[in-house]
Amino acid sequence: MNHPERLQRRVSARMADIDTFHVVAVVTRAKELEAAGRSIVNMAIGEPDGPIADPIAEAGIRAIRAGLVRYTGGLGIPELRRALAGWYQSRYGVAVPTSRIAVMPGSSGALLVAMGVLVDPGDEVLMADPSYPANRHFVRTVNGRAVCIPVGADSGYQLTADLVERHWSPRTRVVMLATPSNPTGTLIDFDEMRAIHEVVRARGGVLVVDEIYHGLTYGRPDRTALEFADDVFIINSFSKYFGMTGWRLGWLVAPEDCMHDVEKLAQNLFISSSELAQHAALAALTPEAVAFHEQRHEAYRAQRDFLLPRLREIGFDIPVEPEGAFYIYANCSKLTQDSYGFCMDVLEHAGVAIAPGIDFGTHRAAEHVRFSYPKPIPVLAEGVARLERFIKR
Repeated sequence: MNHPERLQRRVSARMADIDTFHVVAVVTRAKELEAAGRSIVNMAIGEPDGPIADPIAEAGIRAIRAGLVRYTGGLGIPELRRALAGWYQSRYGVAVPTSRIAVMPGSSGALLVAMGVLVDPGDEVLMADPSYPANRHFVRTVNGRAVCIPVGADSGYQLTADLVERHWSPRTRVVMLATPSNPTGTLIDFDEMRAIHEVVRARGGVLVVDEIYHGLTYGRPDRTALEFADDVFIINSFSKYFGMTGWRLGWLVAPEDCMHDVEKLAQNLFISSSELAQHAALAALTPEAVAFHEQRHEAYRAQRDFLLPRLREIGFDIPVEPEGAFYIYANCSKLTQDSYGFCMDVLEHAGVAIAPGIDFGTHRAAEHVRFSYPKPIPVLAEGVARLERFIKR
């Protein structure tokens, strides 16, 4: 005799701890409104606006025509790994052996592999609150525990060595930093990052640094943690500075003695990264493509410099100027105590899509929203005008 309760599919307990991206609901509704004929200004998604650089597109087309669409080695094609080693030498003046570089299917793939290699069930990973939501969810996926430490404007929404020391426990295994950060666009002072590394190393832990928004800093040069340490894990991506979001390609730099484990886990999780995307990414590192990326970088700076004062003028509190990425994390508590409800109301009644703070943690999350600004300034101006009318209605 069949028992329905035994036939019912059961999901793992971890799924209760992995939240939905609330911004996806905003974007889905925005697309529905656009399909119905509404004009929507979308400042919700963290994605570069505009076309891919011609050298990347042309390299991708050549790769397709040459049949370069097969499996590759788990750590990526040798040519791209060597090119990335060259990138660190030319961009940062840091010698990184090719043997320490693993090409991954996006920075998400890199972070999942890093967490799988480093974290045992019950191990703790310290990170800032607010931070990118997938960071804590990857920790939960490998049955670790993300310890999200509340941070605010006083520390630039970043962890400090003192905060790491105060929250360290016998179960702490990893500290994760993001500089520039999503959602805040802030950077960690380089000396502070070095101090955090000293705390982590002294306690036998591992420092993981998300550098996926390198190349998109304003007023301060990019500084990689690889300048002072070879025992760190570095996450990076072709998505943001290089504008290759849909190609799903990133990389991981790990200590030499971890690379065998990185490779075998990558092989088992996803076999390899896209061969097509890897050959296109080779072109992303050429001088011609970099010149294109730098022009777009300057456009982002102008877009930030336009949007930041206008948001302050219409009622958003932004105590820390973002120095990187393409986000503004704005306190909306003068306007609402429900950031998600506010985002949905703004979408429905003003035709503007923005991301609710509750995606990025719990610390004062309902009082914040995130604006993504890689849009032409006239589009940003229209979005702000709509928001101002909505707020003053």
